[in-house]
Amino acid sequence: QVQLVESGGGLVQAGGSLRLSCAASGRTLSTYVLAWFRQAPGKEREFVAALRWSGSMTYYADSMKGRFTIFRDNAKNTVYLQMNSLRPEDTAVYYCAADARIRTRLTMQREYDSWGQGTQVTVSS
Repeated sequence: QVQLVESGGGLVQAGGSLRLSCAASGRTLSTYVLAWFRQAPGKEREFVAALRWSGSMTYYADSMKGRFTIFRDNAKNTVYLQMNSLRPEDTAVYYCAADARIRTRLTMQREYDSWGQGTQVTVSS
């Protein structure tokens, strides 16, 4: 397991941008998948994006493609989620997650064994 701390959430107007950070500590991330999920009130937690640390291969939910970008800073052991063109429906608590052994099920929250505390993103119209 790895310890994860999210930051960067806040209030933004529709059409604006935010960058979320997820700082990881405790282990090397070379074998890890890191991901962002989000959960809005009354909804299930949903997959947003994922990154394989080794090689920086990325994966996105279809609804996020073209607006959100996941990327890493290897020196800082940090993964980011750049969110552009934000919409009110993007309002949610955003969680960082990590797992060392995911093969193909990286969109499934139950595959991840490490989670951050979440950071609130609120998009106003």
